[in-house]
Amino acid sequence: MNTSMIRYILGHVLKIEAILLLLPCLTAVYYQEIQGVYYLLTAAICIVLGFLMTLRKPKNNVFYLKEGCVATALSWIFLSVFGCLPFVFSREIPSFTNALFETISGFTTTGASILEDVEALSHCALLWRSFTHWIGGMGVLVFLLAIVPMSGGSNINLMRAESPGPSVGKLVPKMVSSARILYGIYFGLTLLEAVLLILGGMPLFDSVATSFGTAGTGGFGIKADSFAGYAVHLQWIVTIFMILFGVNFNAYYFILFHQFRKAFGMEEVRAYFVVILASVAFITCNIRSMCTGVFDALTQAAFQVGSIITTTGFATANFDLWPKASQTILVMLMFCGACAGSTGGGIKVSRLLIAGKTVVKELRSYIHPKIITKVKMDGKPIEHEVVRATNVYVMTFVVIFTASVFAVSFEGHDLVTNFTAVGKRRKVGGLFKTTKGEGHGFGLVSMDAIVERLDGYLSRNSEDGAFTTEILIPQV
Repeated sequence: MNTSMIRYILGHVLKIEAILLLLPCLTAVYYQEIQGVYYLLTAAICIVLGFLMTLRKPKNNVFYLKEGCVATALSWIFLSVFGCLPFVFSREIPSFTNALFETISGFTTTGASILEDVEALSHCALLWRSFTHWIGGMGVLVFLLAIVPMSGGSNINLMRAESPGPSVGKLVPKMVSSARILYGIYFGLTLLEAVLLILGGMPLFDSVATSFGTAGTGGFGIKADSFAGYAVHLQWIVTIFMILFGVNFNAYYFILFHQFRKAFGMEEVRAYFVVILASVAFITCNIRSMCTGVFDALTQAAFQVGSIITTTGFATANFDLWPKASQTILVMLMFCGACAGSTGGGIKVSRLLIAGKTVVKELRSYIHPKIITKVKMDGKPIEHEVVRATNVYVMTFVVIFTASVFAVSFEGHDLVTNFTAVGKRRKVGGLFKTTKGEGHGFGLVSMDAIVERLDGYLSRNSEDGAFTTEILIPQV
C-alpha cells in the first residue's frame, strides 16, 4: 500500500479544512462573537499539521482503489475529529463525544443531532453545522481534485471511492476537469437558491445556512421547528432545490452544453421524477381532509416528499399524524433515495432500476432458458461488474440495516420507532423529536399554525411537566 500517498492526501485535506474554517470565523467577526477565536485556533492546528504532512512529497504518485478507499475513510475521520474541536473549545458542545457525533452527522449529511436547543448556538456555530453538510454533500476528495490536481493518473480511484452511485465516469477526459465542473454546478445551484431565498424575504444568514443544508441534503436546521415557521413561498423554493440536488449532476452537465436529448433521456432521472410526482399526488389526496385546502395539502406533501427522498430532513409538518398509507410511502422513499451522482442519500434510484431489471432478466431466462439478454440502462448494456456490485451493495445495505434495527431494539422502543430510527426518518430537531426541551414538540407547532390559519382560538397551560391545550375553531 502506498502509505506516503495516503499521508500526502490527508495533509491536503487538513489544509482544505483550515481554509473552510475561515468562513465561520468571518461570521463571528460580523456578529461580534467571541466563539470565532476557537474556529481560528482549529484552523491554525489544521494548517500546521497539513503542512507537516505534505512537506515531503511521495516518491510514488500511483495509487489504486485500495488506497483510494483508505484515503476516503481516513479523510472523513480527520475532518470530523478536527471539525468538532471548535464546539469543544467554545463549550457550546462541551462533550467531545457529543461534538464528534454532531460533526460526523454533519459531514456525512446524516442530519441527526444531540442538541436540545439549536437556537441557543452562536451564528458561527450554526453556520459551521450547516457548512459541514455542504462540504460533505459533494465530497471533500472531489473538492481536493478540483483545486489540488495530482499527477500519476490515479485520480479516478479517489473519485470511485467517493462516488455515491453504482459506477463513476468522467464528464470530460481529464478527472480534474470533471471535478471542477461538478463543483461549479454544485456552487452555482447553491448560490442560486440563496439568492432566491433572499429575494423571497428570508434573512441573509438564514438563506445561506438553509442553502448549505439543502445542497448537501443534510437538513441541519437553524430553527427549533425546522422549516415550519417560514412562509409558504420560501418552502416551495426549498422544495424545488431539494429535488434538484437529488438529480444526477451528469444531467446538468448535458444541459449546460446543450445536449438536451441526453439529459432528458437519462432513465434514472425520469424514474426519479415519476416517483416524486406519483408520491406527491397520492399523499396530497390522502391528507386533503387534514389540511385547509388542496394547495396546503400539495405544499405539505411536496415538501415532505422532496425532503425524504433526498434524505435532506427538513420538515414543515408532523407526518406522524398522517394516514398510515402516506407514512408508508415516506418510509419507502427514504430507502429509495435520490439519483446516483447527486448529493442525495438512500440506496439510489439507479441501483433499484438495475436490481429490478436484473430480476426481470432472471425471470425471462427462467421462462426461456436459451435466451441471451443484457441488463441495459439508457439503451446501453451495463457491465457485469456493475450489476454484481449493485447486488452486493443492496445485500450489504439490508444486512447492516437489519443488524442496526436489532441493536436499537434494546432501547425498548416499539418496532416502528426502531425501524425508522435506523433510516433517516427520525431525527432530533428535524422531523419528529423536539429540540426545545420543555415537552413542547413539533406537533404543537403544526397545531398552532393550523389554528392560526383558521382564525381560531388557542390557549395552552403548563404545570409540573404536563400541559393542556384548549382550541376553538369557527364553524364553517
